[in-house]
Amino acid sequence: SEPPHGWPEDGRNKLAYCVTDIPPWYLCIFLGTQHYLTAFGGIIAVPLILSQGLCLQHDSLTQSHLISTIFFVSGLCTLLQVTFGVRLPILQGGTFTLLLPTMALLSMPEWACPAWTQNASLVNASSPEFIHVWQSRMQTIQGSIMVGSMFQVLVGFSGLIGIFMRFIGPLTIAPTISLIGLSLYDSAGRSSGTHWGISVMTAALIVLFSQYLRHVAVPFPTYSKEKKLHTSWLYIFQIFPVLLGITLSWLICHLLTVCNVLPSNPTAYGYMARTDTKGDVIGQAPLFFFPYPGQWGVPSVSLAGVLGILAGVISSMIESVGDYHACARLAGAPPPPRHAINRGIGVEGLGCLLAGAWGTGNGTTSYSENVGALGITRVGSRMVIVAGGFLMMINGLFGKICAIFTTIPIPVIGGMFLVMFGVITAAGVSNLQYADMNSSRNIFIFGFSMFCGLVIPNWITKNPTAIATGIVELDQVLQVLLTTSMFVGGFMGFLFDNTIPGTKRERGITAWNKVHEDDPITTMESRKVYDLPFNLTERFTSSSWVRYIPFCPSYTSSELVSPENSDSLSSIREDERPNVTPIIISVSP
Repeated sequence: SEPPHGWPEDGRNKLAYCVTDIPPWYLCIFLGTQHYLTAFGGIIAVPLILSQGLCLQHDSLTQSHLISTIFFVSGLCTLLQVTFGVRLPILQGGTFTLLLPTMALLSMPEWACPAWTQNASLVNASSPEFIHVWQSRMQTIQGSIMVGSMFQVLVGFSGLIGIFMRFIGPLTIAPTISLIGLSLYDSAGRSSGTHWGISVMTAALIVLFSQYLRHVAVPFPTYSKEKKLHTSWLYIFQIFPVLLGITLSWLICHLLTVCNVLPSNPTAYGYMARTDTKGDVIGQAPLFFFPYPGQWGVPSVSLAGVLGILAGVISSMIESVGDYHACARLAGAPPPPRHAINRGIGVEGLGCLLAGAWGTGNGTTSYSENVGALGITRVGSRMVIVAGGFLMMINGLFGKICAIFTTIPIPVIGGMFLVMFGVITAAGVSNLQYADMNSSRNIFIFGFSMFCGLVIPNWITKNPTAIATGIVELDQVLQVLLTTSMFVGGFMGFLFDNTIPGTKRERGITAWNKVHEDDPITTMESRKVYDLPFNLTERFTSSSWVRYIPFCPSYTSSELVSPENSDSLSSIREDERPNVTPIIISVSP
């Protein structure tokens, strides 16, 4: 039998496939499916949370359409990023950084869901009144995301992201990301509270698989021309902990439903753990569903929504820059040059624009958990991510498949949230490793930022009429911004970190810049990875004016360093790559 796949071996420190390699087609499909399933939990969580603010709790069919749309757009944006963006094997999907300001917008008094939409017996999903209730909200979200995403497009393609990163350090990023997880505790509590037993079981299974069994290899029968039928060992628990935990809990809930162990009375505690609460949503769902731009109506724009989305966009950009560098190291590629980072951020902005136009109610960003999966599979080929992107698009076209996802019991989703949001919070705090936390200055900035990020939004939410400037539009803007925890905490961290005296070493800027170095030496290997496709680089570099375009490669052959004097794609040592744990859920999921 073969040694366990995806784990370092004695004498082996190279990737099986590097960024520019093309594995066999069947391996691309298999590993592409793996990346798609790895991102499953983060992607599906977005529409399920968003449906609460859209008053869609009792309209499972529309929820399935939202899931179809976000899968389709995530696949499309993945293909754009890998082909024209940063060109690294990095998957795109829905983001919690935009979900937070969106939920803050929908929590405003004028967008509060009518009482009758909270009663399943009173909801007629096909009635014009109900359709207007949720589509008017979706149209406002769409327009706000589309306008807000233009800022990301501008920052990316203009090269301004480099200037932004000079003023943003660990003490700004840590409270911003941490507060995303902390502020979603209410959503996790509501879902888990429908049946704490099932929720705790789901969370326990995910923890068991991701932490305790992650080094346990499972034998699988494999066939190859060379070795015929043989056994391969896979670290299945480390690769799919969330998917396995959800699936097992889902199956247990189904068995408890069939055996009538769970109550059948809709008002009884534990009813929401049943798998038949959504009725015949699978039968009602069409076999094929084709998402298209403007499918929920013409988008409208809210100034408050746009400014709230901007706070999320900035957070997403900062996280993505870090993801690019981590992905490059794990995929055995040279550090991404400035033009590749600029293109990556710009294409992510275009992805958010497309997500807004299609009506996902969210944007797209790079997925950190899929970056971690690269280190496990030891396959850094971008063709694998291309296969994963196509699979997501195809999945989004099958309406009945996405309808199946809506039958996941609410307490199972709640158990997933318990782990997911906790890890997001910890991922934010981990950025403090670059700063000197023995400094009273840094302790004050982080502590005060976190506390304000919790207190101010909580008070504004409980006192929605407290903001009364006399200008309705200004009231709405302040309401959204001050109820968005990550904006309050991030702004406080940014303000104090850039005004209170402190050395770059103390602030963590020195260590941060060392890790996220953005001016690598240009090599032939770098050109293979980051140059534009279809020989566009050769066409562009023949013109002198290209050097003034921030997202275009502008070097000449004399500027290149020979591969012998630099790290090649396949020579980056395993022990030089960061240890990225696959359970970490991208916030940006």
